[in-house]
Amino acid sequence: MVAFIGVRRAYGTRVVLNDLNLSIARGEALALVGRSGAGKSTLLKLINRLLLPEAGTVLVEGRDTRQWDPIELRRRTGYVMQEVGLFPHLTVDDNVTLVPRLEGWTDARRHARALELLALVGLPPAEFAGRWPHELSGGQRQRVGVARALAVDPPVLLMDEPFGALDPMTRVELRDEFQRIRRHLRQTVVLVTHDVVEALALGDRVGVLDDGRLIACETPDRLARTTDPRVRQFLEALVPGARASTVDRLPSTVTD
Repeated sequence: MVAFIGVRRAYGTRVVLNDLNLSIARGEALALVGRSGAGKSTLLKLINRLLLPEAGTVLVEGRDTRQWDPIELRRRTGYVMQEVGLFPHLTVDDNVTLVPRLEGWTDARRHARALELLALVGLPPAEFAGRWPHELSGGQRQRVGVARALAVDPPVLLMDEPFGALDPMTRVELRDEFQRIRRHLRQTVVLVTHDVVEALALGDRVGVLDDGRLIACETPDRLARTTDPRVRQFLEALVPGARASTVDRLPSTVTD
């Protein structure tokens, strides 16, 4: 579904991604972790052509992103951000159906899709469809953001720290809710997070970026049991209180 082949991207003299090779299968959820500046968000922006590689190739559905029409590609890649960015002058219903409106869907079809998606993300439509963004909690706004990203059933869903701005309890609740939603999704999901526990919980595989390179990309169980000293050092640094003896048991014992 998505592939990076020898990709390089820099900002001025600072190389953010260097010789990146990565394949993401259709329907897979890949969680990306790494220190600030490691290139996680840059990787997402290369997928939907907000950025282009300086060297190498990014493929989406087998097609070089340079060959995609940018608008067409972005409508096929839902995007959920940390600051969800709902339009304050639009109701929840209208926020969710913004892209379907641009795609020329009828009013009836848009409204039916909004009702379906609000129910999916745990917001009863009768209660929430007519609300304004300022009337919602942070967690509710984030749920609307997920619904909006899914509105036209895009093949790829990009999530950039989607739960990062929430309080710890709401964050855990939405993480669990997203696991439930994923059982109903067909999308390929690429999730960026600074939370290793979140990555292990939500990713079919977890990729570790360090100094512009992908130093590991494994299933959660295999990653937590890695003997690679670079990856173990990274995991121990990002999980508060974790030592080498406890990193092996991250999926089942470490909590927020």
